[in-house]
Amino acid sequence: MSKPLLSGGATTDVGTGGAPFDLPALPLVDGETRQAWVYRLLREAILQGTLKAGMRVPSSRALAERLSVARSTVEVAFDQLRAEGYVAGVVGSGTYVSATLPDQFLRPERLARTTKAASNPISSEAPRSATARPSRHDATFVARVADAALFPLAEWRSHLQAAARGTRLQASAEDDAFGAWELRTEVARYLGAARGVSCDPAQVIVVAGIRQGLNLAARVLLRATDKVLIEDPGYSLAADIFAPFARRLAAVAIDESGFSVARARRHAGVRLAHVTPAHQSPTGVTMPVSRRLELLSWAQERSVWLLEDDYDSEFNYRSAPLPALKSLDKDDRVIHCGSFNKTMFSDLRIGYAVVPRALVPDFAAACRAMGPPVGLIEQRALAAFIADGGLARHIRRTRAVYARRRERVLEALRHAVAPAPLRTSGEHGGFHFTWWLPDDVPADALVKESAARGLRLELVADCCQRVQTAPGVLLGDSALSDESLTDALPRLAAAIAAARQAVRPPRTKRR
Repeated sequence: MSKPLLSGGATTDVGTGGAPFDLPALPLVDGETRQAWVYRLLREAILQGTLKAGMRVPSSRALAERLSVARSTVEVAFDQLRAEGYVAGVVGSGTYVSATLPDQFLRPERLARTTKAASNPISSEAPRSATARPSRHDATFVARVADAALFPLAEWRSHLQAAARGTRLQASAEDDAFGAWELRTEVARYLGAARGVSCDPAQVIVVAGIRQGLNLAARVLLRATDKVLIEDPGYSLAADIFAPFARRLAAVAIDESGFSVARARRHAGVRLAHVTPAHQSPTGVTMPVSRRLELLSWAQERSVWLLEDDYDSEFNYRSAPLPALKSLDKDDRVIHCGSFNKTMFSDLRIGYAVVPRALVPDFAAACRAMGPPVGLIEQRALAAFIADGGLARHIRRTRAVYARRRERVLEALRHAVAPAPLRTSGEHGGFHFTWWLPDDVPADALVKESAARGLRLELVADCCQRVQTAPGVLLGDSALSDESLTDALPRLAAAIAAARQAVRPPRTKRR
């Protein structure tokens, strides 16, 4: 199925103007149901603008005939799209793409509008519970986590209760060492739709978070004499995680495209490389496709395992995120690690790892030796939460809130550093971005002045192993409530002004 659907001159009236469209025929991935496939085709057409806001979607009968599936299959996909707000039904007229799409905030003009509305304490896109529980990370810019106050706790509790009622006492002893099969199945489907990763549930391992996923991979793959490459600057705990398993750790300086393959080629005997392609930790740069292909080619040539840390990839505010590195992995050299602690709330402690098929037996043995890290009830509750669209709805809602918060911080910084230009990286997504300091704002003075005003800042230098970067600070803004931003941003501006004053020469008195 390489040709676009409805090609060859065939058109479908999708709006009042009778505009034709071509629906891209994405291939059915392993383990994907036909309902999920049809849903993915339509969702991608909407998000990419093939089906525009206000256009009429082809009827379920027409799509079923064109896709060679049952009409009921298409109707199930329509139900999910309606539940998530992508389409709406008009009685007697058909189904139309919603005028206000759930992911509409990705457009630049939406970001400009939300910035103007930033003074409102709570966005209309946020769940009602947002006002009930203030974030424990308020008044600091260090935390790079989700805002737990935005999580639909009542919905989650109902899934927990249902999972508890349906779990037999002996079920945990019978379950797979990799975790509950229903959760692994939902994770595989989720990764296929959200990150472009085609995998079988048998490759998915449930872990307590990305750190445990990295630790598990190191335990399985590394010997004492092996060499591991880590990014520099990079994830601050990476060296601590890998050091007990391999004596040789080498820090590879990143460049404007992330992990440098050219520098990696200078190292011999590399067994494993830890990379953060989606939103490099800490600089936030996204690795372009050309660099990803170069990285995969090097890994295949040198028999290197790539450990992809996909820690906050779901949150991209200005465009659709690039698919995961794993989605391009034709040679099965990538171990893909992610975490629901980032997308939901940090105390959940559930993540996942997708391992190459050849490594499944080795990882299974390690998992059996370590025992299950996550309770069965929580796993089954999460599976139900993903299956009924709860996770997708939550990500869309919070992404809008985080995008607005990001724009508030960026706008405040622009005013605070003027007339100097604002230089940042990673501001397009994730839970933090990097602000590269102007020459007249010394890093040490800024940290000191911020601390004096109750603010905590983390320096890029604290994430470096050997390299020396330009002075910069990390600003975590996702966990800060709107009220806290209103309070913290003026204090940050005052700290910047005070830091600038510290480097100005004192005025001499005129005689």
